[in-house]
Amino acid sequence: MKTDFKARYRRNKDILEWLDAVALAVVTVALLSTFCARLVRVDGISMNPGLLDGQRLLITRLLTPDYGDIVVTDSRIDYGKPLIKRVIGKAGDTIDIDFASGIVYRNGEALDEPYTAEPTYMEEGTEFPLTVPENSLFLMGDNRNHSGDSRSSLIGCIDTRDILGVAVLRLAPFTLFIR
Repeated sequence: MKTDFKARYRRNKDILEWLDAVALAVVTVALLSTFCARLVRVDGISMNPGLLDGQRLLITRLLTPDYGDIVVTDSRIDYGKPLIKRVIGKAGDTIDIDFASGIVYRNGEALDEPYTAEPTYMEEGTEFPLTVPENSLFLMGDNRNHSGDSRSSLIGCIDTRDILGVAVLRLAPFTLFIR
């Protein structure tokens, strides 16, 4: 009888240790995905040719978005859907676009944008030049003529609090985004 009690005690102790390990793993993953990094899926063609529909990105909240970074917004923005776009302007910057030549200007200087699919010819209802408001970002897709972005009066500049994170890694094909 005594050995039966010891066996049950040991078995219950093993189960509790296993459950403790699983609970700790779940909490760790939840904390990491909330505060550090998470995977997101590219949906659509607005970031072609650099990012393709269906690819996965690892994003982090630990970096502050900078010019040229690819960022992901949450779905709480007025547009109602998450966006994956490139940072073109930050608070206080003046953005202007010459739609005839397809050139984007930040603070009077033409941007060198080798990542774009083609020049920016498509207007979307925003008046330019535009000064980016405080605590906001001006975002554009790399596939400029097939992208809903900050040029659209439906989207506009994005509040920095609505940024889920900055892309640091592309999976399949693997690419590390280095500043």
